[in-house]
Amino acid sequence: MNNTILVMGAGSWGTALALQLARVGHMVYIHSWKDTHNTQMIRDKHNHSYLPDVDFPANLIAINDWQSVIHQCDDILMATPSVGFVKTLEAIKPHLTSTQGVISATKGFCHHSYQLLDQMAEDILKDNPFGLITGPSFAKEVAKGLPTAILAASKRNDYAKHIQLLFNSDNFRCYTSTDVTGAEIGGAVKNALAIACGISDGLGFGANARAGLITRGLNELTQLGLTLGGKLETFYGLSGLGDLLLTCTDNQSRNRRFGVLVGQGKSIDEACNEVKQVVEGIASANAVYKLAQKHNVSMPIVEAVYSILHENQDMRTTAHALLTRSLKAEN
Repeated sequence: MNNTILVMGAGSWGTALALQLARVGHMVYIHSWKDTHNTQMIRDKHNHSYLPDVDFPANLIAINDWQSVIHQCDDILMATPSVGFVKTLEAIKPHLTSTQGVISATKGFCHHSYQLLDQMAEDILKDNPFGLITGPSFAKEVAKGLPTAILAASKRNDYAKHIQLLFNSDNFRCYTSTDVTGAEIGGAVKNALAIACGISDGLGFGANARAGLITRGLNELTQLGLTLGGKLETFYGLSGLGDLLLTCTDNQSRNRRFGVLVGQGKSIDEACNEVKQVVEGIASANAVYKLAQKHNVSMPIVEAVYSILHENQDMRTTAHALLTRSLKAEN
């Protein structure tokens, strides 16, 4: 099955997924919102800004004008930062036929309403098939073809299987789920928790503290996810526990790196500039905190990250308050 796919977003993740789709044998077009970035990729046939070590194969083509190719594409892969997700959907919607599907590779929430992105997509797309791809995967490793396991989720099981077939290969194992809510919660909340682990490590709190944060963070993620309608088994799968472990423990994670820098005393702006990519966990911490407050879900780790990033609270004082909370049973 060879399809034609348009990738909207040419950061490291969008480019890595475009490379994977091209390896499977699909015709892939990739578009950046920056014209200069498109010009560079067209000229050099690689993404110098994000994945300079991996050349584009012949069936992966960078383009300036996405409108000239969208009509011939079977699916559109959204790989924009969450802040640009809705705007990009609204731009492509008038050009879509009812049979063209949209796949989200974006993790996070709507920055204004704190809705899940699939809820925004359903409102905009109406009848178009929609799904997402998520799970424990660093862009550089996917780009190099290293073994990866990932989740394709859609409320329509047939479309989840379609996404699975689009991406699956010997080194890229793709599983399916119809629990879109659970898959999205895992992908969004883990970014805030990765910042918490990074801050802890930056403060020198050690491996014991990191393990505790991951374990209790999974509990917080699960409680919010269940409240919003996700399924328990999803949170212990690839898009929940899997993605959380990856993001909290390896410095390829921009959210973890950001947290380490903040823990070491860098300002938020200084840490963002050093990471040099969008740190989704900053906005996610705000959205998750507001959702937890709205639904009366206790998320003390997320609350601590929120207070540090958005209320300028002292890190050590906040960490001490987290460690000295009232004693309770684990479950």
